Amino acid sequence: MRKLSFLIVFLILIIGGIMAWWVNATSPVNSSDTTHKSFSVKKGENVREIASHLKSDGLIKDPVLFFVLVKQLGLDSKIQAGDFVLSPSMSTTDIAHALQVGTSDFSIVVPEGKRAQEIADKLKATFPTFNESWRGQLILNEGYLFPDTYSFSKDVTIDKIVETMRTNFDKKYSLLPQNEKTGLSQEQIVILASMVEREARHANDRPIVASVMLNRIKNGMPLQIDATVQYALGYQPQGKTWWKKEVTFEDLKLNSPYNTYIITGFPPKPIANPGIEALDAAINPANTNYIFYISDKNGINHYSRTLDEHNANIKKYGL
Repeated sequence: MRKLSFLIVFLILIIGGIMAWWVNATSPVNSSDTTHKSFSVKKGENVREIASHLKSDGLIKDPVLFFVLVKQLGLDSKIQAGDFVLSPSMSTTDIAHALQVGTSDFSIVVPEGKRAQEIADKLKATFPTFNESWRGQLILNEGYLFPDTYSFSKDVTIDKIVETMRTNFDKKYSLLPQNEKTGLSQEQIVILASMVEREARHANDRPIVASVMLNRIKNGMPLQIDATVQYALGYQPQGKTWWKKEVTFEDLKLNSPYNTYIITGFPPKPIANPGIEALDAAINPANTNYIFYISDKNGINHYSRTLDEHNANIKKYGL
C-alpha cells in the first residue's frame, strides 16, 4: 500500500513538473522587451538546429520545448528558409507560427478572449511600423477582431489589419446557425459572446453560461460578471496585465457602464474578442432555469436556480 501511495505521489510530482516546465518554457524570454531581431533560417536546416539558434539568439527559453511544440502543432514541414523579424516578447508558439511566413510578411496569433488593447500590444511587439494611434482604431472594433493567425506585410496599415480581422469575423459569423428565438441583435450577441468567452473556461460550459446571463437579464437582475469589472478597471501595472486577477469589493463599486454589478442589462460594448464557440453559445444558448454560477478553484462551473442553492455552492466549494 505504501508503495502504491509513493508511486501516486511520484507520478503527480512528475506531471506537475512537466506542466510547470511547459508553461515556463513557452512564455516569452522577456515580455517587456519589444525590440525586433533579425533571424535567419538557412535552407536545409532542421527543427533542432533552428531551435538551437533561437535559444542562442535569446528568442526562446528551451530548444527541446520548441522542437516538441513544432512537432505537436504539425509545423515542422511548414517552416520556411529566409530572414524573419522576431522579438524576445513573443511566446514560443508565436515564434513557431511566425517562421511559416515569408520574409516580407509578419505573423500574429490572436487567441480567443483577448481585448483590443492586448491585440495592440501584440501588434506593437510584431510590427516596427506600429503607432500608438492604432489602439484607438482597435478599441472601436472591440468584439469583431476575430481570433486567428494572420499574416501581414511589414508596411501594413492599421486600416488593413482591422479590415482583415473584421472580414474574417463576418465570414465565420455567417456560417453559424442563426436562432431568432433569443431576440438578440448581432451587437448583443457579440457582447454576450465576449462575456461568455471570459467567464467559461470549458466548451461544455459556454451555452450554459450564456443561458444564465440571458435568464438574469430576462428577470431584470444585474449580470454581476467580474470580467466586465476587470475590463472597466483596465491595465494593472503591478500585475502587468489587462485583467485584474482578484476583483475586490471596492472594485465592484466602480462607477462605469461596464460594471454589471451596478447596471442592469448588457454593457455598452463587447469586453473582448470572442471565438467561434463563444459566438455559437451566444446564438444558441442552453435552455436552463439557472440564474447563478460559480467557478471553483479548478475552473469548473457549478450552477444553481436559487440564492440558497448558490450560497450552498459557495460554502461547498470553499469560495
